Amino acid sequence: MGDGEPRVPTAIAVTSADMALPPQDERTLPAAVLQDVDRRPLEQVLAELQTLVDQHGHLIVVCSRAVPASVERRLHTVRALLETDRIALFRPPLPPLGIAVLARQLRQLASCDLSPGVLASAGRLLTHYLHAGALLGSVARLDHVPVTLKAHARSWVPGSQFGVVAHPAPQLVKVGSEGALHGPEFGTWLLVAKGQLPSDWVTGTLAPSWRVQGLREATLPAESAHWWGTGRLTEFCAYLPDLSVLYQLVTSVRQSACHWCGIDVIGDRCVFCSATPPAYDDGSRGGGDRALGHRRDPALGHRRERRALTG
Repeated sequence: MGDGEPRVPTAIAVTSADMALPPQDERTLPAAVLQDVDRRPLEQVLAELQTLVDQHGHLIVVCSRAVPASVERRLHTVRALLETDRIALFRPPLPPLGIAVLARQLRQLASCDLSPGVLASAGRLLTHYLHAGALLGSVARLDHVPVTLKAHARSWVPGSQFGVVAHPAPQLVKVGSEGALHGPEFGTWLLVAKGQLPSDWVTGTLAPSWRVQGLREATLPAESAHWWGTGRLTEFCAYLPDLSVLYQLVTSVRQSACHWCGIDVIGDRCVFCSATPPAYDDGSRGGGDRALGHRRDPALGHRRERRALTG
């Protein structure tokens, strides 16, 4: 990392304490918990985020789309009032437990020699390696995964349960039927958060079918019942636990400088200033593979995985 002062790790923040999962390993940094940002006085929240930026240089807030709109508004307001491009607000399309897992992966990577822009960009990449879903007692109010009329009707049958995957591709099966949920094609661990529904099917049927290499339990996030449309659930997320694998995935994508703010990024969008690279008619002035700067590494594949960075 060069001479001079040791690098201060970029801060990774979540919006509630139950989204700050226990450390995955000894290098996992603690999460900054921005509790009740929409309910506390604005001056207090301003001071809290200013302190985090002063101490860490940059702050990445990983936020679920299930949080109240007032939370998102307050975060954008604070960022604007601080007049800084050193705060990134990242809201990936994941269920709450998946958000918590992703935030922990970024906390793992924050201990490495990754610049703030690359670390923030890594969130988009790692999202595509998470398989997030739930066992539900009803799909009548499920909005994030397509539900057939037949499945809706079955929701009213007492004792019905449904296995659902919301990410990376929507899937829905009735537990006990012939159908099965397709899982990751690489080795993962499974995190399980039990709600008002027994987790037996997840641990006894799903985990073996996905050939998970380890199983861990977590507290169900408070946002989960709202996101899934029911409190009768057990949420799960399959993920890559090893820091070395996460680091290899991120560093297999060549870095480039954001054309607007100059920060190092991977992919085609800067998470801090939200700028995307200018479009060119041909690849001679920065378009094509050179603009993306991707090393064709087997760990990531070719164009299909490059597009994942834009999501």
